Order: sequence, then structure tokens, then C-alpha cells
Amino acid sequence: MKPTGLLGGSFNPAHAGHRNVSLAAIRALGLDEVWWLVSPGNPLKADAKDMAPLAARLASARAMARHARIRPSAIEARLGTRYTVDTLAHLVRLYPDRRFIWLMGADNLGQFHRWRQWRRIARTVPIAVIARPGYDRASQAVRAMGWLRHFVRPVGQSREWTRWRPPALVLLRFRPDPRSATQARLANPQWHLTFSPTSARDTSPRRTAS
Repeated sequence: MKPTGLLGGSFNPAHAGHRNVSLAAIRALGLDEVWWLVSPGNPLKADAKDMAPLAARLASARAMARHARIRPSAIEARLGTRYTVDTLAHLVRLYPDRRFIWLMGADNLGQFHRWRQWRRIARTVPIAVIARPGYDRASQAVRAMGWLRHFVRPVGQSREWTRWRPPALVLLRFRPDPRSATQARLANPQWHLTFSPTSARDTSPRRTAS
């Protein structure tokens, strides 16, 4: 079983903060690699006027992940899944040789209760919540933590997560990285024009035969 982290998001664009958090998670959790699930669209973001095309976002993720154990993927577009709960159901079935852990920023934990069937997500794979500047203390009081706090595991046991039976949650704290996709877009609103639409070859792993 290859321990694999899953980091979902728009990656609009991918930036060094995504990379640094993924590398830190690889070390803290003993991961074989991290898969970046570049979403076709976020159901919680109704206004997508500043959302770059999927091809450009995937290409930016591939460029940012270069020379690291990070695998950007547009597998959700191929599977036709829009919600994380459905994506996870497919991945667990398609890759029985992998053990997955969901990587989530503390900012996303604040709206986790709005995700479709969020308790089912927590029962499907362990979750690692990564502290983010300005969200760390507030994340402890969010609605989802009223249920999830019963399943929090000691951070000292984080490398043993493959033995945990979900629901299981670990709170990780790395050196704060203030960078964000919003800042990247403000600095260069036309960033997506630097990526050719044909450069977004999907690098998802081959399906494991069952």
C-alpha cells in the first residue's frame, strides 16, 4: 500500500505555497507522493469569472510540481465527478494499492460542513488539516469540528496514519506560508496566457487492475 496524499483545489494558479505544504506533508506523514486534484470547478464558488481554463490551471500545477513527488491530475474531469465524496469513492476503488489521506487547509475546514456528505468523506479516508495563517485558532471552533474533534489523533503519531481507521483527523503545523492564488492573480491577472492549452497533459497514474 503506497501512502498517498490528496490535495484538491482550483489551483488558479498553482503557487509555491501549494508546493511547500505538499513537501512538508510528505515528510510529516511519510507519503510516497501527493496528488494534486485540479478541480474542473468548485461547487461552493458560484462566481467563476476569474477562473482560468482547466488546461491552464493543470499546466501551472505541472510546472510548480516539477522535480518533486507531486503528481498533478485532472482525474475529476475524466471521472465526471464534481464533489469530493464521489471522487474519493472512485479513487479508493480504482487504486487498491494506494492508501489515501485527504490534505486540507485550516481555511477549508471552516466550510467543510458545507461539503456534500462531509461525514462520509471523513469515514472514507483519514484527514490531515494543515494550519494556515489567520485560520488556526478559528478552525477549532468551526461547525465540523463539533463532530470531528472526537476523532483527532496525536500529531506525534502522524506517520502511523495508515493504521488509522476513519474517521481520523490529525492537525499539522508547518512554517506559515502567506502566499495564495488570490495574490498571484492580483499580481498577474493574465497569468494563464503563459501556458499553452496543449501543455496540460494529464499525468494521473494508470488504473490498478482489480
